[in-house]
Amino acid sequence: MWPLTVPWRDLRFGVELEFVGGRPADLALLPGWRLLPGELQVDDDGAESGGELVPPPLTWARRDEIRSVLAGLRGVGARANWDCGLHVHVGLDPWGEEAVLPLLRAALTAQDALRDLVRAADHRLRFCPPVDAAMVEAYARQPGPDALERPGRPQAHRCGIHAGSWYNVGTVEIRYANGSLRAAEVLRTVELCLRFVAAVGRGAALPAGAAELAAAVGAPQRGYPPPQSAPLWYRERLWMEDALLPALGPEALARVPGEVHHLRPAPDGRILVAVELPDGETLETVAFRWSDGAWRAEGGGRR
Repeated sequence: MWPLTVPWRDLRFGVELEFVGGRPADLALLPGWRLLPGELQVDDDGAESGGELVPPPLTWARRDEIRSVLAGLRGVGARANWDCGLHVHVGLDPWGEEAVLPLLRAALTAQDALRDLVRAADHRLRFCPPVDAAMVEAYARQPGPDALERPGRPQAHRCGIHAGSWYNVGTVEIRYANGSLRAAEVLRTVELCLRFVAAVGRGAALPAGAAELAAAVGAPQRGYPPPQSAPLWYRERLWMEDALLPALGPEALARVPGEVHHLRPAPDGRILVAVELPDGETLETVAFRWSDGAWRAEGGGRR
């Protein structure tokens, strides 16, 4: 039921710890924790490396597990760079589906304040787009997951306050924070997200300013993972993708049904378009080369 006052420390949560480098295979995992080596991040030289570490459902009383696994990650040489994010899932089970619409309405008012409070890096904002009024109206007319994911490329489906994860795992996913392997920064971010969801759950009206939001939910104003600048080559890669996607995307999808995941340059003047298949896990690549005044597909392979 909603509204309902629930102490923020009682809420269950999960956290996605993204990292690059290191020796993930050497990491000793706590019970229930999982390493997702397929969730690779972009290293400083453009290579894919690292992975993502996720816990079982936790409560604030078990936060020392986060300290332990972060120490383990640092111990095997992992680090969080400019490509890494810190996503916090907060369980909505005290309220159920009734909390989804209040979360969407709260997002319209407070999402920019939450983004600014955690100082989300500019280059990461394409991976956590805002909730908009049309989305809220569509959900109010017909509640369900279809209204809660934005169309387009897979990396940008989920909003910065992604209430749609209720329909998959029973949570709201808050995606704005920059990556970190520092325990104090990670736990401060978790606390903020728990306090934010608890405030929405009790029906609080949340302000639109970052400092005012922190005060309203009782969270710290500072100490979140700082933004790291993306290198110029990475920003140029994103610009290239945006420029070539309208020309190459439709042809790639005509050959491989799915959604365009990314574009990358390759030797000999080729452009590789990676398409995510409907299973949400497999990428199939279509190669293009400029020939006789047009981009022509040459085929590809699967990752």
